[in-house]
Amino acid sequence: MRIGSYSFCGRLIAAPMAGVTDRPFRSLCKRLGASFAVSEMISSNPRLRSTAKTRRRGDHAGEIEPRWVQIAGADPTEMAAAARDNFDRGAQIIDINMGCPAKKVCNRAAGAALLSDESLVAKILDAVVAAVPVPVTLKIRTGPDPSNRNGVRIAKLAEQAGIQAIAVHGRTRACGFRGDAEYGTVRRVKAEVGIPVIANGDIDTPQSARTVLSDSGADGLMVGRAAQGNPWIFKEIDHFLDTGVQLGPPAAGEVRDTLLEHLQALYAFYGEFMGVRVARKHLSWYCRSRPGGAIFWQRVSRVVTPDEQVGLVRRFFDGPAVIAAADYPPGMELAA
Repeated sequence: MRIGSYSFCGRLIAAPMAGVTDRPFRSLCKRLGASFAVSEMISSNPRLRSTAKTRRRGDHAGEIEPRWVQIAGADPTEMAAAARDNFDRGAQIIDINMGCPAKKVCNRAAGAALLSDESLVAKILDAVVAAVPVPVTLKIRTGPDPSNRNGVRIAKLAEQAGIQAIAVHGRTRACGFRGDAEYGTVRRVKAEVGIPVIANGDIDTPQSARTVLSDSGADGLMVGRAAQGNPWIFKEIDHFLDTGVQLGPPAAGEVRDTLLEHLQALYAFYGEFMGVRVARKHLSWYCRSRPGGAIFWQRVSRVVTPDEQVGLVRRFFDGPAVIAAADYPPGMELAA
């Protein structure tokens, strides 16, 4: 798959997810098999450009290239300025968010809400492509609602504007994350444009990845929620697509060591106070399916220092009985 001047044999991309795909998570996904990883979206609102949150989201220090940054907004001039600002900060690919169905984004007429206004879509695409000397990509859904799947028209507008690749989530804005993703629209997009097309939605196992590739004809796959707590999914999918053989799950020791590495990266990136709090959701994702995970989460979600978090993780992976005996008040029953 080729995006501008970037060419990779791999076909797997870690999807942009607000509050998730920070630099530590992107780096981990790339190390475990993702060819690309897109940043969580950065608002084009000029009033937010200098905030600590925005600066952190635009921090790419030491990140494996290419640095792919997603921007969101509804004003062509502001979107162009945001693209230039992120290019100046080191972005090597700019992605435009027209796929997020969240109310707080769509209520500002941004994200997937833009799909209802094809004229505005064209203006934003033209403005952003003209603003930066690096590839610009686009993330969309199949349309505003099931009765108006205009993804093919949007994709054609994107190609005409100079967009270098397009990712299509197989649901409409109205669907949110409900129901099953459909890939007929993605296949029609692929048939109508000459740029790389990336399929997204419900790719949560190696088998589903193979099915989506077959059903959509896409050039690549974008994996989102299934990578939360399971960054190995990229390696597992890649191996299965290449060989037809499914890798076994990572050993408990590998999960423990990867999680501890992830925690240390979060503490370094956010600072200890924020790092502990950001780490809580990742801890729940890593351990939700493990024996004793529910009780472990009740305990680890309350601690406030890195040493406490790390200590509980080490004891949890020594065995739920150890952590139960050491860390819970009498009468708290260990639950799977």
